[in-house]
Amino acid sequence: MIEHLGLFVSAFAAATILPMSSEAVLAGLLLAGGQPPWSLFATASLANTLGSCVNWVLGRFIERFAGRRWFPVGPAALARAGERFRHYGLWSLLFAWVPIVGDPLTVAAGALGVRFLPFVLLVGAGKAARYAAIVWLAV
Repeated sequence: MIEHLGLFVSAFAAATILPMSSEAVLAGLLLAGGQPPWSLFATASLANTLGSCVNWVLGRFIERFAGRRWFPVGPAALARAGERFRHYGLWSLLFAWVPIVGDPLTVAAGALGVRFLPFVLLVGAGKAARYAAIVWLAV
């Protein structure tokens, strides 16, 4: 159970605007054995999707946070993410798992008023596909 908690924290934090990674944690737990791969997959997918939901909420209230010293996404990164999002549209959320661009993309989705249900379905599908690939490669 402690393995799942550690994976949950890692995957959740990795999906927020904090610079972290959860793939190595998942792969390590899979290679160590002892936990069913499907449960590790489910834990990582759920936690990573929930972390992106935090970004969406930050985006919804970005006017309150933007420009503050503690806010780790700068105006230039948000502007680029907004431009990409407008250019590629809602389906770009399937790629929210991509390092560096994924987190600002989820913040931009919130800032641009993307409805929550399509957001969570697309982000969750993309993140689950990424974790499924990791499980497949490790097992």
